Amino acid sequence: MISRRDTFRLTAAAILAPSFARAAEPVAGFTLPKLPYAFDALEPNIDAQTMEIHHDKHHQGYVNNLNAALKDNPAWLAKTPTEVIANLGEVPEAIRMAVRNNGGGHWNHSFFWQIMAPAGKTGAMSADLKSAIDASFGDVEKFKAAFKTAGMKRFGSGWAWLVKGKDKPLAVLSSPNQDNPIMDGAPAPILGVDVWEHAYYLKYKNLRNAYLDAWWNTINWDAVSANFAAK
Repeated sequence: MISRRDTFRLTAAAILAPSFARAAEPVAGFTLPKLPYAFDALEPNIDAQTMEIHHDKHHQGYVNNLNAALKDNPAWLAKTPTEVIANLGEVPEAIRMAVRNNGGGHWNHSFFWQIMAPAGKTGAMSADLKSAIDASFGDVEKFKAAFKTAGMKRFGSGWAWLVKGKDKPLAVLSSPNQDNPIMDGAPAPILGVDVWEHAYYLKYKNLRNAYLDAWWNTINWDAVSANFAAK
């Protein structure tokens, strides 16, 4: 026989259990993607300490701030990073700049990690991509010079990008802060480099040009070629 006290205890447990289950459910939001290689995998071109701080601190900060900005807007937390930065005009005005900065930071860095690779795993530029580069810039070396110029001329912090062109197959441009061509209605970039000081200052100090020269040794041409093929 079950006593009245046991009956009350079991009934109360049944009532309370669903509320405890709901409270344990994870809150929707964006998460930091894992690096596809070790922190020291891009040595000597990008040092391990820079990679660790860049990924675990800076990128994590963008993710945390984006989740905080959208905490009262669960529908936006359920979107992809691309959907967020492609539709900034629909984000509530009070949080739009925070979402632009941190959503851009999250997308840009997630992209950045994927277009780099350790030595021996960088693959090769596809014939189609090379043909487009030759048609747009003259040859690969001229493309690299134009890309470096875009990175060097970006005043302060920002990014240089290789994108689908209008008059030619490809074009090079740069954007400030954590802005991204997607924010202007353009397709996703094909290649991009972070020229914020946190991307290079520990190793290269104020020599952004040296960082940009070394960075070419890290390019994952298989990934970049796949990005081009998807356009």
